Amino acid sequence: MAEDPRLFTVDEANRVLALVRPIVRDLLAGHTEWRHAVERFELAIAADSGAPAVDEPVESADVLAARLEAEAHALRIHDLMTELSALGCIFKGFEDGLVDFLSLRDDRPVYLCWKHGESSVSHWHDIDGGFGGRHPIDAHLFSETT
Repeated sequence: MAEDPRLFTVDEANRVLALVRPIVRDLLAGHTEWRHAVERFELAIAADSGAPAVDEPVESADVLAARLEAEAHALRIHDLMTELSALGCIFKGFEDGLVDFLSLRDDRPVYLCWKHGESSVSHWHDIDGGFGGRHPIDAHLFSETT
């Protein structure tokens, strides 16, 4: 049976930011490192493509090292995403480091949203509204969760 998603009040979302901030910082840095590792992997493959054909394809040491590096970064990103999910947060993008927190506004589901670099969770948007539909939080309109 699936577990119900966590609902956050504004205060709860702001308290969990102490855990979310370093995870998102590491996610953004890790994503950049992963992209660079993938580029190195692609360059290593391209460099090997001029090698004479053999009966069985074998990765060169450079290709193997580049692949393992990219895989290690991907695994670290996966682990960080799992940490955010375990906190009840929804990661929404590597470009800006967006994180959503499910909440209730006038008893309807909405997302409280935070962007990497912001000091607090200070905006919300409709479930299907996205970052572009953000509104400043008027805290007294948000239901308390228990």
